[in-house]
Amino acid sequence: MSSPSPAAVKAWLIDLQSRIVNALEDVDGKQFLRDEWTRPEGGGGVSRLVEEGNVFERGGVNFSHVTGANLPPSAMASRPELAGRAWEAMGASLVLHPRNPYAPTVHMNVRFFTTTAEGQEPVWWFGGGMDLTPYYGFKEDARYFHQTCLDALAPFGEDLYPRFKAWCDDYFYLKHRKEPRGVGGIFFDDFNSAGAEQSFAMTQSVGDSFINAYLPILNRRKDMEYGERERDFQAYRRGRYVEFNLVFDRGTHFGLQSGGRTEAILMSMPPIVKWRYDWKPEAGTVEAKLYTDFLVHRDWLAT
Repeated sequence: MSSPSPAAVKAWLIDLQSRIVNALEDVDGKQFLRDEWTRPEGGGGVSRLVEEGNVFERGGVNFSHVTGANLPPSAMASRPELAGRAWEAMGASLVLHPRNPYAPTVHMNVRFFTTTAEGQEPVWWFGGGMDLTPYYGFKEDARYFHQTCLDALAPFGEDLYPRFKAWCDDYFYLKHRKEPRGVGGIFFDDFNSAGAEQSFAMTQSVGDSFINAYLPILNRRKDMEYGERERDFQAYRRGRYVEFNLVFDRGTHFGLQSGGRTEAILMSMPPIVKWRYDWKPEAGTVEAKLYTDFLVHRDWLAT
């Protein structure tokens, strides 16, 4: 099987990061910090970050391209036969935490991974996806987000959206809490079955659709009135986001195990978070509705 051109994938990822940051700066009105970094073991990247913006309390859009001689444990979890191979990983990833509790947190990443060994063909794959984490749920937002995900995947096969939607529901499930992290989206990994050209094109379609998937939702919610109650609930629910990223997320584990830049890896952490012991929202409140109506696996396009 032919393999994608790493140079072409890298050029697209850098351009994607730039386009997304430009769109987010237009919404927020504050310029994102640019921080270029290098990794002693090989590679580096560019972190773009905003803190205390007009819309985003914290938001980061990362590009990284790192290399190594031996795969870290997290990368071999599903591919133990690749132990000992040299590897190259590149990707663009983002997490945005708006200040307004009615505006959802969002995560997106697209990545390319390839391994090489002397005398053997490269083993490569793409991964990525996007998911939405509201604190106060709106069915029209969840439906719109999922429709955009479906539209991005539709040209590449009718089976992809239901497959990647179910994968997302499973991946972003907090097993210790027995609850989804949010309303899901799409997630895929180890994807190369469509061949080099189509696999790359599908990944591009996912990444390129992010702005259209999220900004209309953000623009609907960012100026809604809120008070201390909503901010308090937002901070409590953000705790679930931290728990998932530190306990389960493969990307976080890979970054830390491979000697990645800690500041960039943990850029996804929300700035203000709260935990309470065995707390539950009062029945009949809008906070309780998040649990009963939104933190459930469902077909959002049928609602």
